[in-house]
Amino acid sequence: MAEDVNKVVDLNGLYRHKVDAKGRMSLPASFRKVLSTDLVVTRHPDDECLYVFEPDGFNAWVAGVFEDAFGKFDSSNDLHVRLRRKLKSRAVDVSIDAAGRIMLSADQRAAAGIGKDVVVVGNTGYFEVWDAKRYDEQDDEVDLGLLFKKS
Repeated sequence: MAEDVNKVVDLNGLYRHKVDAKGRMSLPASFRKVLSTDLVVTRHPDDECLYVFEPDGFNAWVAGVFEDAFGKFDSSNDLHVRLRRKLKSRAVDVSIDAAGRIMLSADQRAAAGIGKDVVVVGNTGYFEVWDAKRYDEQDDEVDLGLLFKKS
């Protein structure tokens, strides 16, 4: 990814991993092949899971949140400044270590209810880290048939 910062990394699949006692989690090998070694871990807006981005992807996500909500970020608007500060304060810069792991901070794990067993889910531009039980519960409620029913 380092060669083309405009390219969006597309991550697919679901992987089950464990978080060790120090808060480290192995990344799927297929993700390590396409991701840079520097990543940003942030909380889902409703603390359902953690999102993990490459730095440029995280900044694009923040910009997209403001675009969707307000049309754009306005640095002269105090509300915008406070909202962006809150989003950025929830993010932690991490690096993939030599063993292919990233650190998930204790605060982030607690906020998202992440225990020892996690599910890593690929997405376009980022991946998600879920507590395994929470993921399984919400996944059982998703009906893919809704995408394929004709009106």
